[in-house]
Amino acid sequence: MPGVFDRLDKEIKDKQKEGGITPLDLAELPPALRKIMRLMLRELQMNYPRLCEVMDAIPESDRLSRDELQEALTTLTQQQWLNRIGEGEKAIYKVNLRRREGSKLAAGIWSALDAKLKKNPSDT
Repeated sequence: MPGVFDRLDKEIKDKQKEGGITPLDLAELPPALRKIMRLMLRELQMNYPRLCEVMDAIPESDRLSRDELQEALTTLTQQQWLNRIGEGEKAIYKVNLRRREGSKLAAGIWSALDAKLKKNPSDT
């Protein structure tokens, strides 16, 4: 019978396989979400109280209210930018960076060139 830790470990591993982001995607985020992601990228994992501490240390003009922070965290979690483990004050947020796939462009270019050369060998 699997225990609590086994279930949590499986949940973490399942969430790490899903979606994710690349750092280049940050430029497309709205300013509030981008602020949170920049903070998260510095530590990669933070619990909710630590996020609140960090947010309070930001200059007041750039600071998000608790409601705005919670809304932004919910949005980032739904869009799989962050993984959330737990709920409420005990929630831990982790950055979800996706693995880079190998380029498929190069193979397509070379096969297209090969096909073109095989069709018209007299033109070269």
